[in-house]
Amino acid sequence: MDLGIRGRTAIVCGGSKGLGRGSAEKLAEAGVDIVLNARSAEALEKTAGEIAERFGVKVTTVAADVTTPEGRAKLLEAAPAPDILVNNAGGPPPGVWSEWGEDEWQNAIRANMLTPIHLITAVLPGMIERKWGRIVNITSGSVKAPIPALGLSGAARSGLTGFVAGTSRQVARHGVTINNLLPGQHETARIESLMNNTAKQKGITVDQAREDAYAANPAGRFGTTEEFGAACAFLCSAYAGYIVGQNILLDGGSINATL
Repeated sequence: MDLGIRGRTAIVCGGSKGLGRGSAEKLAEAGVDIVLNARSAEALEKTAGEIAERFGVKVTTVAADVTTPEGRAKLLEAAPAPDILVNNAGGPPPGVWSEWGEDEWQNAIRANMLTPIHLITAVLPGMIERKWGRIVNITSGSVKAPIPALGLSGAARSGLTGFVAGTSRQVARHGVTINNLLPGQHETARIESLMNNTAKQKGITVDQAREDAYAANPAGRFGTTEEFGAACAFLCSAYAGYIVGQNILLDGGSINATL
């Protein structure tokens, strides 16, 4: 399916691996030039080279920490007029409410709420002027159904969700959409780490931890970065202009909810 976005330019944050990379690859497959961001220059350059070679699009790399004003300025200098923005940042570590002090809260809010908001507000004026734009925020299923150990992440990302809910409805008339993708468990390096931790805590093998996680999911498996990326690319497509301010779960049905 031709997504109608060939020749456009997308910023993809956290794009060197995992869900960010999956999103960048599917956008590149649709003919979109990519401005790829991550903190690690080595991993970033490797991923960029592979995407450019495979899909034949232009891939520009920006190694920067976009949770800082300097990092965001560097990214926006490389892509001053993007058609598409994919916000993506890893969440803070799990823990217990009693362990979270000022520093932990400030770090979580800066990374998972304020940084995407700053990037959104930076690119919106140009998108509005050009009468077209797509913004997708990769958040978490924890904004739909709380995960106690991920309270920092859930709270910060819920703040972003609230911002998107109002702002998306203000800019939709200009041909600009903003939506959120809420991933569940996917085949990424992070899930490998979580399975290892679960195995150690329960005194079982990693294979058993994985089998237990599969059994707990209605789909009987974890998601793939490819199918996640495809969902992201569709939300960025020419056909998604009537999808506004939505929170779309990609979790295999693990969150048991009617709506």
